[in-house]
Amino acid sequence: MIGRVANKVAMVTGGASGLGEATSLLLAREGARVAVADVAQEAGERLAERIRAEGGDAMFVPLDVSSESAWDAAMAQVQQRCGKLNILVNNAGIAPEGDMEMSFELWRKVMSVNLDGTFLGTRAGIRAMRSSGEPGSIINISSTMAMTAFPTTAAYSASKGGVRSLTKAAAMYCGAHRLPIRVNSIHPGMCVTPLVAGYYENNPEALQAQIDMHPIGHLGTAEDIAEGVLYLASEASRFVLGSELVIDGGFLAR
Repeated sequence: MIGRVANKVAMVTGGASGLGEATSLLLAREGARVAVADVAQEAGERLAERIRAEGGDAMFVPLDVSSESAWDAAMAQVQQRCGKLNILVNNAGIAPEGDMEMSFELWRKVMSVNLDGTFLGTRAGIRAMRSSGEPGSIINISSTMAMTAFPTTAAYSASKGGVRSLTKAAAMYCGAHRLPIRVNSIHPGMCVTPLVAGYYENNPEALQAQIDMHPIGHLGTAEDIAEGVLYLASEASRFVLGSELVIDGGFLAR
């Protein structure tokens, strides 16, 4: 199964760490030329260098996903250096806690990154893929919190719910215009990234409480989500459009 996205050009936002890092690494190992897009320049360049050292092909692209002009510049850079775009993973996001007394400033910040950023990315991705004439796949990282919520996920759940619906609208747009571009969303459950792991090391009771909410008996990893991205990015999912891939260890099935 090696080379499932060989000769493809992929762009991963928030690609320098967490789910984005795992996704960038897996896509590169499966043959894609990867543009690691992030606001964290040092981490992004370090990851691109690691991919090249492992025999892959990668570049770093600076990108603030909430900025329309930044998207224009980043996409132009990818197209100039790679000639095309086949895969776009809209992964960048933030998840600060906030209930119904949260400030409007914080609410808008979450929306600008999670929802506005995904809209701008999906639009830019469709334009780039349309111009290349090759089949494309856009994968938007939503969340299980798009289907449910906790008291402190007001903005996060709203933004990810927006990503869920936006993905379907974009998929129907591509279908209506007969564009060979598939748009789908992934809905991860709780995954142990380095940042999350550090928190749970100091709060073992919180870790067990999270595990208890997942019938599978353990939490996920960034690599678990990356495998889902690879599936949607590859030709194995050629009949999948406007769908929701839930990867959550049974969290939503309780």
